[in-house]
Amino acid sequence: MHARPEPDLRAVDPEIDALIRQEDDRQRDSLRLIASENYASRAVLQATASSLTNKYAEGYPGKRYYEGMDVIDPLESLAIARARELFAAEHANVQPYSGSPANLAALLALCQPGDTIMGLSLPAGGHLTHGWKVSATGIYYKAVQYGVRRDDHRIDMDEVRSLAQTHRPKLIWVGHSAYPRQLDFPAFAAIAREVGAYLAADIAHIAGLVAGGAHPSPVPHADVVTTTTHKTLRGPRGGLILCRSAHAAAIDKAVFPGLQGGPHCHITAAKAVAFKEALDPSFRTYAHNIVASARALAEALLARGLTLSTGGTDNHLMLIDLSPRDLAGRKVAQVLNRCGIELNANAIPFDPRKPFDPSGLRVGLAALCSRGLGPAEMTTTAALIADAIDLAARPEGADDERCAQIRGRVVEFLQPFPAPGL
Repeated sequence: MHARPEPDLRAVDPEIDALIRQEDDRQRDSLRLIASENYASRAVLQATASSLTNKYAEGYPGKRYYEGMDVIDPLESLAIARARELFAAEHANVQPYSGSPANLAALLALCQPGDTIMGLSLPAGGHLTHGWKVSATGIYYKAVQYGVRRDDHRIDMDEVRSLAQTHRPKLIWVGHSAYPRQLDFPAFAAIAREVGAYLAADIAHIAGLVAGGAHPSPVPHADVVTTTTHKTLRGPRGGLILCRSAHAAAIDKAVFPGLQGGPHCHITAAKAVAFKEALDPSFRTYAHNIVASARALAEALLARGLTLSTGGTDNHLMLIDLSPRDLAGRKVAQVLNRCGIELNANAIPFDPRKPFDPSGLRVGLAALCSRGLGPAEMTTTAALIADAIDLAARPEGADDERCAQIRGRVVEFLQPFPAPGL
């Protein structure tokens, strides 16, 4: 007796199906500028939604706790091989669930609880998991934070060296969540060597730029490199750890059984697809287009009278500083969202406002460039952003009609640029 075909999502759960379709429409019709987001390809989405979601696979290829690994072992081995090739790394662990667990795994592998670690402070553009006080990395480790200079908002390498010499950390993080300039990995590596520290590079935001040759790679300089596989790498939501062979066993043990159980095999497969896509020469064109487009957008925003932290960008993101206009970032971001422009409020260095309602807006170009936009489209992009900010600044507030007008301009502007995967 043959089983009947199973009903699809629309039949099983029309409410969820409708919400997903609404999200599809929103992603098609919005100017998506959140620096942490992108469009995954249809191939990545198909792997993510595959039957691999049914499989449990605790352990590593050739060393599993379950049977039925005939497919899973070669699949994970392929993902590992592609990650190593893409980043020219000695070892890769493709199992981390996301970037934050990957960072915690790096600490678990290389440090003991209570050891001193250093990282860029969150208000200066760093990440929670680099030792910020509310994170487990700031609770279980003694965290020292370096910052940026007040005059130009750039990382102060003299301060990094001085703090490292004073506190003698076991590990130094280099990486960010909102720093718009290129990272000097050789300089950080030199400081780490001076004080006998491990160097851990978190490239979650710039992994695609590194893979595409649009940003220098930390792999030759760092003991461990962590990243997410979405953002500029354009893969599924997940994490990745690269390291030197000397740390391979410790990293693998920290991921499993140290922090995680069974890997998400469907996400491992989608990571492998993303790595293959990133190995294609076209991905280099994409990565360089991101940087060129970000610089063009920065110039266009400056021409509209807006202020940018550091005065511009070297990577995929920039920070709009609203403090000269005394505007609240969260209020402005909410108005922009009503206009079909999606970004996030973000603290600027030395922000006079509270973290939950900061003075800045973070803008990223990875998603727009996945749609095929380039430097030529950035003047219009800047005009849409600036007009929406002007609307948010009106004393009487932003009315629905004016928001709808800008939203209509956004939809018309994006029509020649289809959203990948949707």
